[in-house]
Amino acid sequence: MKRPCPKFVREKRSMKPIGGLTLALAAAALAGCDDHAAAPAARPAFVRTEIVQPKDRQASLTLTGEVQSRFRADLSFRVSGRVIARFVEVGTHVEAGEVLALLDPAEQEADVDAATAAVLAAEAQLRVAKTTFERQKSLIASGFTTRTAYDQAQEGLRTAEGALESARALLGTSKDALGYTALRAEADGVVTARNLETGQVVQAAQPVFSLAQDGERDAVFDVYESMFLGNADGGDVSLRLVADSGVTANGEVREISPAVDPRSSTIRVKVAIKAPPVTMTLGSAVAGTVKVKAERQVALPWSALMAAGTRPAVWTVDPATRIASLKPVIVGGYEAGEVLIKAGLEPGERVVVDGGKLLSVGQPVTYEGDHS
Repeated sequence: MKRPCPKFVREKRSMKPIGGLTLALAAAALAGCDDHAAAPAARPAFVRTEIVQPKDRQASLTLTGEVQSRFRADLSFRVSGRVIARFVEVGTHVEAGEVLALLDPAEQEADVDAATAAVLAAEAQLRVAKTTFERQKSLIASGFTTRTAYDQAQEGLRTAEGALESARALLGTSKDALGYTALRAEADGVVTARNLETGQVVQAAQPVFSLAQDGERDAVFDVYESMFLGNADGGDVSLRLVADSGVTANGEVREISPAVDPRSSTIRVKVAIKAPPVTMTLGSAVAGTVKVKAERQVALPWSALMAAGTRPAVWTVDPATRIASLKPVIVGGYEAGEVLIKAGLEPGERVVVDGGKLLSVGQPVTYEGDHS
């Protein structure tokens, strides 16, 4: 209950000094006076708002990849040796059968000479075995030799024939090894890597060149796994050169790696390039764009996005009370200057798009066009 202020009147009795206790009581009495002052009302904050209008949006995804040959081979010598000549560099276009490098053939030439001598010796042994067999054959017909001697001559002939075949096979192997000292391109293509120098000793099957074969080309992209959660509109991909946006081509996804790269957490996707332009050469950087199926979403400016704890949220305004409240939403994606809301807002709701940083829950607001 409010108390009226006490009235102090001058009494005719003699005044006495006022003690500290008396002053304290007087101050308390004055403090309890009803001065009819009320707490000021909260002042509405001026904000900029928009009415939620969901629209079907055709989104797209663009990534950068590299043009690669569909067929690539690592070339190596079939024999070991010291490199005496190298004829190509990285980027050189070669034709099938063209010599790329040479090994010192001294060892292989010696093997060929030894195999040739072995063939000559086997041929001489065969001639002797044939003569012996023919003599035993005529003698046994006349009855002047034994069956045992005839059989031994026949066996010696067969052994000599086998030895000659073996020697000839060894000669063929030695000649092949001599031919392997020259590394040749297996198909038309471009050298994309080189791992040898003149004078270097290389081992058999050690990769020394990489050859990207002419013909079909792929655009290779490393795609984050989360991007596969979206609904791509078919497998068609629009391609363009990063260095020259006027050079374009169409592609189609032909291979998706079944495994995720543990280092980059990406999946390798290969896109077959249909009729690649001449200027879309191997190693060129290309941008690939794929469309995503249209979804009904709300596009708001970046300034509208706030946070409710750890969740994204936006400020909404009650049309009846003009009171602001923070409403959690689900973000569907981000674009330049816009954030896409796929859930949490209803059509017709009024959302604060500017000025929300200074609002608090339950605060009244006013906005342009508010005639209340």
